[in-house]
Amino acid sequence: MSQPITVLRDTHPLPVLDACKWEKLAGDPHTVNLNAYTSEDGSKIMGTWICTPGKWRVAYEKWEYCHFQEGYCVITPDGHDPIHLRAGDIFVVEPGMKGTWEVLETVRKYFVFA
Repeated sequence: MSQPITVLRDTHPLPVLDACKWEKLAGDPHTVNLNAYTSEDGSKIMGTWICTPGKWRVAYEKWEYCHFQEGYCVITPDGHDPIHLRAGDIFVVEPGMKGTWEVLETVRKYFVFA
């Protein structure tokens, strides 16, 4: 059994560059993932995501919790109005959400996929 508690200050995430699987639609966005935690079975991931300006086509297979630390983006779920997100915003994306994610100012967010 793994440790029952993981203290994130004790982790040493390695940067993973441009690991995003989403389709780029506009601009030349680049990403950095700093995964601080991954469950033994790989089903849960927590860390920091940084992305430069650009636009992606997204299709979520998992639930995601996000807390924006920096930046500005617009997420537009298919068939819905755009949602403007800025530093300080906290939100959840449900599995099955499809649409676009446009980074207008470099974004830094904490995330949890489960």
